[in-house]
Amino acid sequence: MEVMHHWTSFLLPSTSLDVGSLPNYALVVLNQRLPRFTPLLWKHAQLRVFADGGANRVYDELPQLFPHEDAFDVRQRYKPDVIEGDMDSIRSEVLDFYKDNGCKVIDQSHDQDTTDLHKCVLYINDLARQSEQSDLCILVTGALGGRFDHEAGNINVIYRFSSIRIILLSDDCLIHLLPRSHHHEIHIQPSIVGPHCGLVPIGMPSGHSTTTGLQWNLIDTEMKFGGLVSTSNIVVGETVTVESDSDLLWTISIKQSS
Repeated sequence: MEVMHHWTSFLLPSTSLDVGSLPNYALVVLNQRLPRFTPLLWKHAQLRVFADGGANRVYDELPQLFPHEDAFDVRQRYKPDVIEGDMDSIRSEVLDFYKDNGCKVIDQSHDQDTTDLHKCVLYINDLARQSEQSDLCILVTGALGGRFDHEAGNINVIYRFSSIRIILLSDDCLIHLLPRSHHHEIHIQPSIVGPHCGLVPIGMPSGHSTTTGLQWNLIDTEMKFGGLVSTSNIVVGETVTVESDSDLLWTISIKQSS
C-alpha cells in the first residue's frame, strides 16, 4: 500500500525550507479566533479565502498581532483573494472595505445545505483542477474552538473530502484525516508540535490499527466509540507510522513557542 507523508512545515518560516518541495497551500479563514501564527500561514499560501465571518476576524484581530503598526496598513496588507459564504456573519463595513479594495466576493446565500468551509473547499479544489495544480493542501484557521456543532461540521468536511489534504488549526492543536487507503508516515518536528497526540476513528470503527513512534502504540488494536479511542497519547520519536482499516483523525498539540 502506498505511503502518505505528513509534515508541519507550514508552521516554519519559509526561509528555512526548500520552497520547491512544499505543497501548494491554500488558506481558509473561518469565524473563530485567529491563531497567533496566522501571518506565517499567510506567507505560505498561494491562495487566501475568507469564509464569511472569517473576514471580521482578520479585519479586527490581525492588527492586534502587529501592535506597533497602523491598523489600516495591516488590513491593506492582508487582503483575501476571495470572500465566500452565505454572508450572514460578515459585517457590512468589513464587506465594503474588502470590496472597495478589489477583493472578489462570492455570495452563496442560496445554499443553506453546506457549511462555509465546504463551499470554500469546493471553490479551491475547482481552481486547483483548472490550473492543474497537484499536491494541494488546504490550511484552515478558526475551525476549532467555539460551538461544538461547528467543529463537528468542519470535521465532517475533511471526512467528505478525503482525497484532499485539509488541516484544521487552532492555537493549541491541529487535526487532519489519515485515509485508510494509505499507510501513513507523520514526520514530527518537535520544536513546533507535540508531544500530546491522538488517533480517533471516523466514519466506522477500526477493527485493526497499528502504530509506531507513540508512547502507547496500537498493535492490531480495535478502536471505536464506546470502546478504546487513542486520546492523550505521546509522540516519542520524530516519525509516527499508522496503518488502519478505517479512516482515522490525527491530532497533535502545537507548542506555544511556534
